[in-house]
Formats: sequence, C-alpha cells, structure tokens
Amino acid sequence: MLYFAYQAHADFMQPLRAAARTTAVALRQPLAGLSAGTARGVAAACELIARAGLSHRRPSFRIDSVIAGGRETAVHEEAIHTTPFGTLLHFAKGIDVVQPRVLLVAPLSGHFATLLRATVQTLLPEHDVYITDWHNARDVSLWHGRFGFDEYVDHLIRFLEVLGPGTHVVAVCQPCVQALAAAAVMAEAGNPAQPRSLTLMAGPIDCRVNPTAVNQLATSRPIEWFEHNLISAVPMTFPGALRRVYPGFLQLLAFMSMNIDRHLKAHVDLFSHLAQGCHTKAAATKAFYDEYFAVLDMTAEFYLETVRYVFQEHRLARGMLTWHGHKVDPRAIRRTTLLTVEGEKDDICAVGQTLAAHDLCAGLRPYRKRHHLQPGVGHYGVFSGRKWSGQIYPVVRNVILASD
Repeated sequence: MLYFAYQAHADFMQPLRAAARTTAVALRQPLAGLSAGTARGVAAACELIARAGLSHRRPSFRIDSVIAGGRETAVHEEAIHTTPFGTLLHFAKGIDVVQPRVLLVAPLSGHFATLLRATVQTLLPEHDVYITDWHNARDVSLWHGRFGFDEYVDHLIRFLEVLGPGTHVVAVCQPCVQALAAAAVMAEAGNPAQPRSLTLMAGPIDCRVNPTAVNQLATSRPIEWFEHNLISAVPMTFPGALRRVYPGFLQLLAFMSMNIDRHLKAHVDLFSHLAQGCHTKAAATKAFYDEYFAVLDMTAEFYLETVRYVFQEHRLARGMLTWHGHKVDPRAIRRTTLLTVEGEKDDICAVGQTLAAHDLCAGLRPYRKRHHLQPGVGHYGVFSGRKWSGQIYPVVRNVILASD
C-alpha cells in the first residue's frame, strides 16, 4: 500500500504543481500593482512548489560534444545491447579515433546512470566509453521475470562479451561487488572477454572494515524487516504493475536524511537566488536537484539480495559468494589489472572497504595491483568534481593505458 499512497499523493499534487509553474512563468513579466522584487519573490515561491516532486524518467546525459583527437567532435548515444532491465549505452564520437574501450558500471541504487554524467565527461575525451544504463523496475513487466544479484552479474558478463576482449571496467560504488564477481567468474571460465583492467571506486567489498552508519543500519535489523517495511508493489497504472520493488523515493529519503540540513539550506539558498534574480547560481542548484530527484525503483529481489549478501553476510569478503550456485573465487583473476580508489572522508563506503579487494585477488601479482586514497573527498567526490577530474582520473587513466 505504500507505493499506492505515494502515487495517489503525487497525482493529487500534480495540478497544484502545474498551476505553480504557470504562475511562476507569468510573474516573469511586469504586472500592474506588483513591484519587481515582490514579483520575483512570489515567482520564486511558486517555482519551489512546482519543483516539489520527483521524476521517474531518466534525464538526458546532456553530452553533445567533446574534444577528442585534438578537435571538437559530436557525441551521440547509441544503444549497443538492450534487455528488459538495462541497456549497454555507447557514447559514440563523430570521428574515427582509436581509444581504450571502457565499460562504466553505474550503481543500481535509486538513481539513474546519469548520476555519473561527470564521470563520463571526464573519461570521454581519451576513452571509448560505454555505460550500464539500468531501467526503472516499475516500467518492466512481470513477464520479464526476476532481476536479482545473479542477473546483475549476468548482465555485466554479457555486456563485456558484446564489447569483446580488451575492455576496461570502471565500477562506481555499489556494483563494485558485482563487477569483481563478474571478473572472477569470467577468469575462472577462461572467458576471452574478461576485463583487461578493473577499477573499483568507493565500493563495499568488505563492509566489516570501518563500518559506516549505512552499514550499521543494514545490520541492525533482520532481512525480513527490510522486506516487510520497504518493499511494495508497483501500482496498476505502470507497465511493471504488481512487480515487487524497493521504490526509488524511499532510497532518496534515506539519502537525504543523512544530510538533511544541507538539503534544506540548498533550497533556502535557491529561493534567495531566484528572488534576487541570481539565475546563474540558481541554475546550478536546479541542475543538481533535477538529477537528484530523478529516481528509479529496484526489483525487490535485487535490493534484498544486495542488503543480505553484501551488507549483512559479507559473502564476497568471507569467500561465501555464489553465482547461480557456483562459488565465486577472486583468486582466479590473474590477467586483469586491479585499481581501487577510496575517498578519505567517505561516510557511505569507508576507507578500507574497497581496498579489501586486493587481499581477495590473491592470484594477481603485485605489479597488477594499485590503490589510490584521495585526501579531502567524500563519497561523491571520488567520481565527480574537481578532485575527481584533476587528481583521481589521471591515476585511472594511467592504469588503463599501462594495461591496454
């Protein structure tokens, strides 16, 4: 009933938001009886009301061109392989230039792959970039079956096989576990498409190390509590009707509650910027929250299995993880260069949790392993922002080049 209540409220608020949006636009023109300052203030309030809702559609990556090969070239999105649950998306350039091929593995944790827009923009000039563009589970019919932990790994393996030998993998946050599992499975099978290098960025390889508030929450209650309180059925008005999901709006609330004061201040500042006519400052805040408030639902089985396998039972770290009943052994990885990246101030995936991959990959020679700890950055700073592009990315680029 939780999802039905949320959707009923969203539907009820839609006319009010539409009216507020229309009023905000109208107030941009001079009106008799209203001073310019008053009009801007009322328009700002109306715009905040209009924005007080969530989107369930993937935003655009907004990457139309890039400097590559010494000149600007157009970029267009190209679907290479599609399943009901995800698309292997290629950022194709308008020039014929040979560059290292990179599969960027986006998290499936309540937001769309566009959350990695800055990561893509930084990688794109010097790499041939592909990304896992996960679909919103509420738009996937029940007829397409389940999508759990094993199926996520299946998708990574299939995407790498489509791309072929020589692909480099960069996984961000939650899918570091699945990316390492996929590399191990492919290595043990002698799959020629196993990744040439594997970069794991701020991922929960072993959450027993320096547990964060997120880790403690996951272990504070049995998995049955998560299933009973957080899982809901998709309303009948969507293609995925009756599919059991972990709604994206719940994940967003969980994220926001960790830094609620910062989000409240951001919206107070947004109102001030709009009321004062500071459109450049307002645009930056609006762009961030347009992305942040675009949410996707995860299948119940994927969410529950991730919580149980990764955060409660630590299966990969303890040597207990299986894929379709077959034990996953990272020691089988021998030909893939491993890079782990962590942020000093990460309060979601703490220092040491990603580094744990090095001990698990005991079959790799020392020269195939590298770790980078970035001072002064939190979780999102590992893959976006100035320190990502100026200090972390050069390390990633050098590992890829040395392995290519």
